[in-house]
Amino acid sequence: MGRDPPVVRWLRAASVPVALVVLVALAGVVLGRVYADPLLTRLMVGAAVGSVLVGVAARRLPSWLVAPLSVAALAGWTVLSLRLAAGHAAVPGGLGEVAADAARNAIPRLLTAMIPVEPAPDTVLVPVVAAWLAGLTAAEVALRAGRVLLGYLPPVLLYGGALYVVGPNAEPAVAPTVLFAAVAAAGLAVPGRRSDPAAADPVAGLAPAVRAAVRLRLVAATAAGLAVVVGLAALLAPVVAGQVDDRPVDPRRYVEPPRVESLDENPLIRISGWALNPDQRLLDVRTLAGAGDGGPPRIRLAVLSDYDGVTWRVGATYRNAGRVLPAAEPAPGAATETVRQEITVGDLTGRLLPAVPTPREVTGARVAYDPETGTVIRPEGLAPGLRYDVSSVRERPDPNLVTTANVPAGDAVARVLRVPDGAPEQLRRLATQLAEENGAPYSRADAIARFLAEHYRVTADAPSGHAYPNLTFFLFGPRNGGGQRGTSEQFAAAFAVLGRLAGLPTRVVVGFEPKADGPVRAADAYAWPEVLFEGVGWVPFDPMPRPDEEPRPVEEDFRPKPEDPPPSEVPAPTEEPSATPPAAASAPARPDRGPGTPVLVGGGVGGLVLLVGGVLAVLAAMRRRLSRSRLERGDPGRRVTGAWRELTDALRLAGRPVGTDLAAEEVAEQARATLAAARAARASGAPTADAAAGGVARSDGGVGELADLVNRAAFAPGSVDATQAERAAAVATGYVTALRAARSRWARLWWTVRPGPLRWRR
Repeated sequence: MGRDPPVVRWLRAASVPVALVVLVALAGVVLGRVYADPLLTRLMVGAAVGSVLVGVAARRLPSWLVAPLSVAALAGWTVLSLRLAAGHAAVPGGLGEVAADAARNAIPRLLTAMIPVEPAPDTVLVPVVAAWLAGLTAAEVALRAGRVLLGYLPPVLLYGGALYVVGPNAEPAVAPTVLFAAVAAAGLAVPGRRSDPAAADPVAGLAPAVRAAVRLRLVAATAAGLAVVVGLAALLAPVVAGQVDDRPVDPRRYVEPPRVESLDENPLIRISGWALNPDQRLLDVRTLAGAGDGGPPRIRLAVLSDYDGVTWRVGATYRNAGRVLPAAEPAPGAATETVRQEITVGDLTGRLLPAVPTPREVTGARVAYDPETGTVIRPEGLAPGLRYDVSSVRERPDPNLVTTANVPAGDAVARVLRVPDGAPEQLRRLATQLAEENGAPYSRADAIARFLAEHYRVTADAPSGHAYPNLTFFLFGPRNGGGQRGTSEQFAAAFAVLGRLAGLPTRVVVGFEPKADGPVRAADAYAWPEVLFEGVGWVPFDPMPRPDEEPRPVEEDFRPKPEDPPPSEVPAPTEEPSATPPAAASAPARPDRGPGTPVLVGGGVGGLVLLVGGVLAVLAAMRRRLSRSRLERGDPGRRVTGAWRELTDALRLAGRPVGTDLAAEEVAEQARATLAAARAARASGAPTADAAAGGVARSDGGVGELADLVNRAAFAPGSVDATQAERAAAVATGYVTALRAARSRWARLWWTVRPGPLRWRR
C-alpha cells in the first residue's frame, strides 16, 4: 500500500496539536463571558497557541530542555499580557510595580472583582498563566508520550475551573461545551500516524488459531468497555440532568471582599470634627467638563442606608472594579449631565473615594465599588497627593414628576424603610403629626425639611451623635441647655429617621459642598438626606435653616399631649355658694411665741445639709443604676457597648474627653496614657491609691481587648457572646476603678456624684 500524500500526513500530524489549542482556547472563551471586553480571551488564545507550539517544536529535543524553554516563553508572554492589560485599564505605575502587585493579589481580586470584570493585570495574570501551563502539559503528554486521552486532562481541568469561576454570573455555556466535546472526539478519531497493514491489523502474521483467540479477546474487551460506558451513562445521566436547572455555586461567596474601618463605615461622625477645624484642606478639585449653570456639584463621600438606633452605616459590599464602573439606567424624565473632575487628596484620610454622584469611570486609582449605594473606596487607603480623574453622570429629577410621585414599598426597599426598635415616643408623635398634615409623599418630605429648617439652629461646636437619645435631645431639648441646635449630622439624621417613621424610604449622604474649583476644606463637609420616589430615583432634600432666619421655638408648632394630665394641671374643684351666713369675726388673738432665731438658723442649716446630702445620694444611686444598666442589661452586644461608654465617660470625668473622630484603638491608647499619667501624679503623695486599685492595677492592659470587642459589636452584630460581654464589663469596671483611685479624695467623691454621665449624649 502506498504512502499517504503530504497534505494528509500533515493533517494527521496536526490534528492533536490543533485540538489541544482549541480546547485550551475554549476555556478562555468561557471565562471571557464575565469580562468587560475580549482582551482576556485573546490573551488566553495566545497562551494556548504559544504553549502548544513550544511543545511541538521541542518534541524532538531532550526532555530536560523543554522546561527552561517553556518557562522563558511563558515569562515573555506574561510580561506582554501584563503590559497590554495595564495599558488597557490605565493602571498607574511601572511594569515591575504592576507585576508585583498583580502577583500578590491576583487570586483574591479575581474572585472579588465586580461583574463584568475589567481586564487588568491582576485579573488576567492567573488565567493566562493557567492556560499556558495547561497547553504545555497537554502537549507534552499527548505528543511526546503519545497518550492523547491523558493529555486531554489539563484542558478539561482548565475548562472546568473556568466554568466554576464564572458560576451563576453568565448564561450556561452550552455551545462552547458542545464544541469542546466535538473537538476532543475529533482529536481522538483522527490517527496521528499513517497506518500500514501491519499496524492496522495487530493479529497479522499470527497462526490462524492464535489469531482467532486474540480477536475473540479483543471483541470481549471492547464489549466489556462498551458495557461499562453505557452503564456509567445510565447511572450518571439522571444525576446530571437533575442538576441542569440548578444555580451554579458562586465562588465569590467564599472570598471576603475589601473591608473598611469604622470611620469609613460611618463617616457621619466626622462632620462635627471637621466643623471644629473649618480651614483643614481635605481635597483639591478641578472641573474638567460639565460644570453646568447650577454651580459646582456636590461631591459624595458615602451613602449610609442602615440605621440601628445608634449609628448610621454604609453597609456596603465592595467589589474590586476596573476603570469603568457599572452604569444604571437614569430615571425617566431626569436630565443628565456628564461631570469630569480631577481630584487631588489632601488631608482626607480613610478609604472612601470622593466623587460626584454617580461615578462611571475612575482613572489614576484602583477602586472597589458598591453598586447598590454608589460608594467607592480605594482599598489601599487615601494618601496625600493622590490624584485621580473621575467621570460621573449627574441626574436632575424632573420637579413635576417628583411632586406627584409615590414611594416604593416591599422587600426591595425594606432596608431603607426599617425603623429600629426603641424609637422615642416624641419622635413618633412628631412624625405622625407631620404625616397627618401632609398626605402626599413629597409633601411629607418637604414638611419634615421645613420643620427642621424653621425651628433649629446650626452650630459648629455641637457634639457628634445621632442615636435615638441624641436626636431626641436635638429635637426637643431646652434651648438654654444645648438642645435644638446641631450640625448637618443631626439635621440629616433627624430628617431620615422622621421620614422613615412617616413611611418614606430615606438614607443619609455624607460629602462636600464646594463653593468653586480649588481647595475643598473641612468647612465644606456636609450631610444631607435623600428620599426614594418611584420612577424618579433618589431625591435630595435640604433641611438646613436659612442663615438670615431666626428659628422659632419648637413648642409653637409641636406640643405633645401627655396621656394623663400631671397633677399640677388637674383643674381645682369649684366651690358651691353657701346659704349659711358667715360667723362674726372674732377678736384677734395674741400670737403664740414661736421658736427663737438660733433654732430657726440651726434648723435651716440642718435642712440644707439634709437636702444636699439627699441630692448627692440620689445622684450616686442614679449613677450606679446607670452603670448596672449598661453592664448587665440587654444582649451581649449592647452590654459591650455599655462597657465602652463607661470607659469613655471615665475619660471625660478625668478631664480627657474622647475626640469624636478617633477610632476605638486610638481611644484605647488615650485611655492607657491617661491612667499612666494619673498614677504617676499620685505615686509620691498617695500610696493608698495603688492599694485601692488592688487587683485592677494592670486593668489598662485589657483596654485594647475592649476596643476589639466594641468594634465587633458595632460591625458584626451577633458575634459577641455572654462571656465576652462579662469580660468587657470586668475590663471597664477595673479601668474606671483604677482611674478613680488615682485621684484625690475630694475628686473621688465628686466623681461618684457628678451628674454629667446622666445627661451626656450617648
